[in-house]
Order: sequence, then C-alpha cells, then structure tokens
Amino acid sequence: MTLSPGKITSRGLVILSAAAALAACSPVPNNLPPAPPEPVDTGYVAKLPPYRIQVGDVLEVRLLLNPELNEEVTVRPDGHISTTVVQDEQAYGRTVTDLAASLRKAYSKDLQNPRVSVVVKSFAPTRVYVGGEVNSPGEFITVGPTLTLSQAIARAGGTKLSDDDAKIFIIRRGPGDKPEFLSTNYLALRHGKDPAADVRLAPYDVVYVPKSGIAEVYAFYNQYIGQFANPSFGFSYLLNPENAAGTTIISH
Repeated sequence: MTLSPGKITSRGLVILSAAAALAACSPVPNNLPPAPPEPVDTGYVAKLPPYRIQVGDVLEVRLLLNPELNEEVTVRPDGHISTTVVQDEQAYGRTVTDLAASLRKAYSKDLQNPRVSVVVKSFAPTRVYVGGEVNSPGEFITVGPTLTLSQAIARAGGTKLSDDDAKIFIIRRGPGDKPEFLSTNYLALRHGKDPAADVRLAPYDVVYVPKSGIAEVYAFYNQYIGQFANPSFGFSYLLNPENAAGTTIISH
C-alpha cells in the first residue's frame, strides 16, 4: 500500500508530537541544586572507611625492638600470610590495625613485649564485574576505593535499551564465601531522585543488569518461533478470473 504525501506528513506530525510529549514528561526532577563552578572540599577523603587488606597486597611487618625479624610478606590467594614467627595468620578483609594487634599477640609467645606494626607497601588492585544488558560487560580494575554502582555501569558503557534498570542487582560473596543477592535502586539514581542509591561496591562484586520483560519475550520469540515460522499477513486477489491465461495476481 502506498501512502500519499499528505498522509505521510500527517503521520510524521503525529510521531513528532508524541515524541515532544514524552520529552516533556522527563522523570528527572526540575528542582535539583545547581552544580557549583568549582568542587568544594567536603572532607570526602577523611570520611572513607578504614582500608581492608586484599589478596595480593604486599605487607611489611616491622618490630621496633627486634629489627632482625622485619620482613615483607604477600597476602596469599587464601587470604593468609606467613612470617618467620607466625606460620599462618588471616589478613584478608582485616584492617591494618587489627592485623597488627593479632600479630602482636602471636609474637608475644616468643618475645617479651613485642612492638609490631604493619605497613601496606603495595596495594593489589580491586576488581568488580558488570554483566547482563550493558554495552561492554567485563572485569573492571581500580586502585583505591572500589567503584560505586553508577561508576561501574558507566565503565561498562551504560545499559542497553533492553535492560530492566528497576531490577539491577549485586552478587556478593558473604561470610563463608557464600554468594548472596542484593537489590539496588538504580532507577531512582538514574532519575535523580535518591543519591544514596549510588552504593559503593565491595571487591569482587558482580553487578548484573537483567533484560526487561519485553526483551525476554522478544528473545523467546526469535529463538523458538521466529526462526521456524515465517508468517505472512499479506493477501492476494485475481483480475480477469474468467480468463485463466490472462490472470494477474496482485499481492499486498
């Protein structure tokens, strides 16, 4: 079927009007405070939580009164360290102060009043993972504080049109290395409604962006129906049916 130029123009105007109406209904509120010309000192660095030792960190164990026992150790993949005096001590997930206190107690079995300190000589990069309906899924490495939810999704190139941003969740390894699912409120973050929804991720977190329900149905159709069926919604009719030899078939 061929549309006349007038009908095409009318349809285009309807589409443009609908697009303009949707644009006017933006979910982002209009009363957000303006960004300052220069960032102000908010004390953000001072309020960071204490650093927790990671696998691959290089630690220097120092003894003030027994310098011959000073040594550097690396946190093993099992999260433990070994020193000349202490054969096995968990370091992963602990603060430097906590580990030093634990080593001080262990060293006191062989030394009188050991004065033990721990210094992180080099930091292993932290890793988070983003998968699902994002443009560039993968592993993302940082040094220092871990990424926030919005930063991780930005590193992954943003979400696709087929995503369900109301159902984004985090997979995190909890106590005993058991995985748990954690919900997010990324939709409120994306619409500028709740800045607290930009949660900070933990090392090795997996952010998963699921497909929307419509995208799931479309994928199901393509996989199980579309590739096997080729429905035709056209029709045909005959001209000059009395004269079979001169029959003309017109399809739409």
